[in-house]
Amino acid sequence: MSRDCSKIRPYGDTLDDGAVQLSFSLPLPYGEEAREAAKQLVGKMGLVEPLVYHMKDLGEGYTYFILYASCTHTVDFTKIHVPKVESSKLSFEEINDFIRTHFKRKLVVLGACTGTDAHTVGIDAIMNMKGYHGEYGLERYPEIDAYNLGSQIENEDLIEKAMEYDADVLLVSQVVTQKEVHVTNLTELVELLEAEGLRDRFLLICGGPRIHHELALELGYDAGFGSGTLAPEVASYFTQELARRQGLV
Repeated sequence: MSRDCSKIRPYGDTLDDGAVQLSFSLPLPYGEEAREAAKQLVGKMGLVEPLVYHMKDLGEGYTYFILYASCTHTVDFTKIHVPKVESSKLSFEEINDFIRTHFKRKLVVLGACTGTDAHTVGIDAIMNMKGYHGEYGLERYPEIDAYNLGSQIENEDLIEKAMEYDADVLLVSQVVTQKEVHVTNLTELVELLEAEGLRDRFLLICGGPRIHHELALELGYDAGFGSGTLAPEVASYFTQELARRQGLV
């Protein structure tokens, strides 16, 4: 079916009906006045025909809403360009063969959740030997020395360990994102490395639920990966990128 990708908008029941679903809470007591406030707010978002499908009293003067509405705006998909990590996807065996062939030594990779972040699920999925979703973590790769430093690692300590282990790659995981704390932590690491003249010493990669490649580049990182990323995707990138930078390919 042909489709005009220069005018794309949401659909629910039928193509191009603009149907959207929203949910939010308002600091208002449960009642018809709160319902009307929610509808008016959705109208000011540029949506039409708002319908409160569900509302719930949260207590203490707060109400939760689920609404349906119709979006009249469109986006031109043909003009969208999103920066992406550029590398060929390699398998576990191919990554190890690539390292043996081009580097003739093991690559050293450090991973950590920095700052106050205590959520290791992301970095564990990439680093731990058992891996995630059927893919081994970097600790299982015979041609990679992988060190998982865990959670709540200060940026200064990460840099110290990176120098101690003569690391090639630093992987920084940020799961907690309230009040943009992930941006603060990630920015601080780059600034510290730059202040010490060490920024170009490491390949710097970040990841997390609100991380994407474009944000990573803006913050001074070499690459960024979002939720659901597996170890071979990260390893495919850093092995090929390191080889390119060192003139090995």
